[in-house]
Amino acid sequence: MTTITVADARVHYEEFGSGEGVPLVLVHGTGSAGAGLTWGDLAPRFAERRPVVTVDLSGSDRTEDEGGPLTVEGLADQVSAVVGAVSRGPVDLLGFSMGAPVAAAVAALRPEQVRRLVLVSGWAHTDGDEYLRNLFTLWLRLGSLDADAFGRSVTMTGFSQSFLNTIGRDQVEQLIPNMPPTPGTLRHVELDTRVDIRELLPRISARTLVVGARHDATVPVAHSKALHAAIASSDYAELDAGHVVFFEQPDAFLGAVTRFLDAG
Repeated sequence: MTTITVADARVHYEEFGSGEGVPLVLVHGTGSAGAGLTWGDLAPRFAERRPVVTVDLSGSDRTEDEGGPLTVEGLADQVSAVVGAVSRGPVDLLGFSMGAPVAAAVAALRPEQVRRLVLVSGWAHTDGDEYLRNLFTLWLRLGSLDADAFGRSVTMTGFSQSFLNTIGRDQVEQLIPNMPPTPGTLRHVELDTRVDIRELLPRISARTLVVGARHDATVPVAHSKALHAAIASSDYAELDAGHVVFFEQPDAFLGAVTRFLDAG
């Protein structure tokens, strides 16, 4: 197990692949299973072409800390420390869902560390969006009352209706326990209720790809479009999928991100 100490946290990270290309650092979303659940087979697929690093943020099972409230800036410090440990130069940085504002904060606060930035199913702020505020508040309450209901809500909003209907009841039921409402998961959700990186977005200078999911019922795609509008040096791609876009459309997602990272 590879760890680095950042403030009160022993942050776990894992390296895949080899070669001398620019490393790609992947930052996971909400859930105490962290990088393992989020990236699954995707990290090895990216690693066929470039070095890949996955980070487990505080709140994840494999990263230990004192259990206090999380902040975007504190998690960005963890990612930045891992970047410094694995690379002498700038990296490509990809953040999904909760990881998107964290990755954006790294790019804004430490521009020398980020060559290219990819933000997937992300958002800039929760306050002022009553849909997001209510969804994350619902998750917090369900998490303390009913683990099965929590899992069903996360599954229902995490994937598109057409995808759930295509895979069928048995596979849907297998998805439900994948993100249990552990204390770490609920720390992530509590942070989700407070995200606000609007003041940081104009400071991002790295070339950026914002990936939106057309049928996203967790973070509606309008938030991805708003991120694109707020980042001057950004491109936008939208895939026909729900929130966990790379689970529903892995090949299309891999292709879009790889083309962007490989572009001159």
